[in-house]
Amino acid sequence: MPLLPARARRAPAALLVPARGLLEARVPWARDRALDHAVERERHLVPFLLAKDALLAATPPPHAVPLHSLPSAIPFPFRPLRFLRLYPSAFALSPHPIEVSPTPRLSALHAAEAQVVDATRPDSADRLLRLLMLAPSRALPLRLVARLRLDLGLAPDFQRSLLPIYPDYFALSPDGTFLELVCYRKDLAVSAMQSYAQRTGGYKVGDAVAFPLSFPRGFELDKKVRKWLDEWQRLPYISPYEDGSHLAPRSDITEKRTVAVLHEVLSLTVGKKMEKEVLVKLGEALRLPPGFRKVVARHPGIFYMSHKLRTQTVVLRESYRRHMLVDKHPMMGIRYQYLHLMHMGKEEVGKGKGKDRKSSRGEHMIGEEFSAEGEDDDNEDYDDEEDGDELDEEDMEAGIASEDEESDDGIDEDTGSQIAH
Repeated sequence: MPLLPARARRAPAALLVPARGLLEARVPWARDRALDHAVERERHLVPFLLAKDALLAATPPPHAVPLHSLPSAIPFPFRPLRFLRLYPSAFALSPHPIEVSPTPRLSALHAAEAQVVDATRPDSADRLLRLLMLAPSRALPLRLVARLRLDLGLAPDFQRSLLPIYPDYFALSPDGTFLELVCYRKDLAVSAMQSYAQRTGGYKVGDAVAFPLSFPRGFELDKKVRKWLDEWQRLPYISPYEDGSHLAPRSDITEKRTVAVLHEVLSLTVGKKMEKEVLVKLGEALRLPPGFRKVVARHPGIFYMSHKLRTQTVVLRESYRRHMLVDKHPMMGIRYQYLHLMHMGKEEVGKGKGKDRKSSRGEHMIGEEFSAEGEDDDNEDYDDEEDGDELDEEDMEAGIASEDEESDDGIDEDTGSQIAH
């Protein structure tokens, strides 16, 4: 096994800068509607993809799967049957017993995704290798890597389809709980910020690289904060792939390196964003200094914290123009096609409900009997995603099949109209 570079070597003299006190002023949070839209449009995408993988990842995939056999780990926002009925363009349901199978459109899109996974396998390996290179121990818990799978654009079976193909990159720990780095590639130890600096004027170790900043319309920083930020931007940039143990704790230079690590982590994801809870767990595994959770809030020009979808999502601002990715990874192109398929199903369900309601009104007007039970089914309210409504086989036969999605608030003209995914 090749020797790994020492992490504890002394940093170049140019990087040994005097420690300055951290900013104590409170930096306000301001909403960014465009980036909120970028997060919110992926509502239900994760459970959708995991349910799809449960149906199609097997070789060969089964014709149909009993509903109760879907993995319990799938984070359905409500009862699985109710969720699957939202997307008839993707999931076909049959009663007695209730089984779910993929539609031809979903199967075709899954096949297209498999082609993208094959074509981008070297890129996936490089990005996963870089993530391990960021870890001081050169290893990460395998469970954490699995949780990052969708963020990194890895295949559902990456442990079988990716890791064995790159034995010079990856190895599992003897107990199988950690993914370990085998070979450190210096040519990959170039951060996104260093590449940016090289493209915009050159870079050498110790240069004061300034992070790109952008703020929501109308957002203004306090003069004290602006002055601190200008001075902070002029501090030397320390690559996240370099050792930072020599830096003074609770100092601006340490914070700048912490920002560099978080910036690089988000740059390695295909969507340039990550749930804060997962980012915190990853930061702990990367042994970031205490208090790194506050760094995101202190730098709203670099990171945006969205509160949509009942969670917190950290978005890398520079990677977006309004709600669209600047550089779209091929895997994100496939994700947008899945979103489009999901919305097709919602539209079909909505049209079906509209026809049923018109028919019911017509029958009522000509004096035909209209059962109260049927009226309740047709107008069932699904706005509350956390309610305890149970949909059983009788509901299945009745053909109740839609939900009006809740929305925290609308997207105004400033964010742009919602694209068809």
